[in-house]
Amino acid sequence: MANYKHIACEEKNKTGYLTLQRDDDLNIINIEMMNEINEALESLDSSALKALVIRAKGRAFSAGVDVAEHTEELAEKMIKTFHLMFLLLDRLECPTIAIVHGAALGGGCELACFCDMVIAREGVKFGQPEIKVGVFPPVAAAAFPQSSPLKKIYELLMIGDVILAEEAERIGLVNQVYPKDEFEKKAEEFIYRLTSNSGAILRYCKKAIRESIGKPFGEALESSEAIYLKEMMKSYDAHEGLAAFMEKRKPEWRDR
Repeated sequence: MANYKHIACEEKNKTGYLTLQRDDDLNIINIEMMNEINEALESLDSSALKALVIRAKGRAFSAGVDVAEHTEELAEKMIKTFHLMFLLLDRLECPTIAIVHGAALGGGCELACFCDMVIAREGVKFGQPEIKVGVFPPVAAAAFPQSSPLKKIYELLMIGDVILAEEAERIGLVNQVYPKDEFEKKAEEFIYRLTSNSGAILRYCKKAIRESIGKPFGEALESSEAIYLKEMMKSYDAHEGLAAFMEKRKPEWRDR
C-alpha cells in the first residue's frame, strides 16, 4: 500500500481499512486529503475484498470539508474532487462500513452515511450544517433519500441541526449504536459477522440490492433472480455453502 500524509490504507484478512488521520485531529477534509482518498479507492481491488472499512483517528471521524477551500476560485475543483470519492465508493463491489466516533459533520457525515453500513459510538454527532452558511450538501441530497424517510432528510438538510447517533439510527442513517466502553469490541464483532461470510456471495448480494434500487418490484425481482441463477449459482461458494448445510458442517469459503 502507498504511503499517504492524511490517510492510511491497508488490507487484513481480505478486509480493506481506510483510516482518516489528518493531523488537525478533526479530520477536516481538504483537497489534498480528497486526492489521497481517491487514489486509495482507485487502487483497491474490491473484487478480492470481503469489505472496506472506513474509520478515523483523532477526536472525530470528520468535522467536514475545509471551508477555507470553498472559494470561488477553488469551489469547482473542490466539489469535483470531493464527489469523485463517492463515485469511486459507488463502484466498489464489496460492502462498505463506516466506523464513526466523535462527530461526522458536513462532508464527513456524507462520507460516513454513504457507506453501505454505519456503526456509531453512542453520543456521536451527525449533521449537515451547510444550509447555515448558504449552501447545501449535494451528496446528501442525492443519496440520503434512498435510505431514510424523505421528511426527515428535508429537516436534516434544510434546518441543519446536529442529531445524535441514536436519532440517526432511528431514521435509518446508522445501523448500530454501541456504548463507549465497548464500542471498539462491538464494531470488530460486527465486521467479523459480515466478513465471516463468503466474499463472493457478499458481492453478489450487494449487486442485487444496488440494482433493485428505484425499480418497480417486478423489475427488481427479475434483476435479482438473474444475478442469483446466472451468476451466484455458478460460484464455488454457493455450492459449498449448500453442501455444508446439508452435511451439517462449517463451510470452507474460497470467496469465488
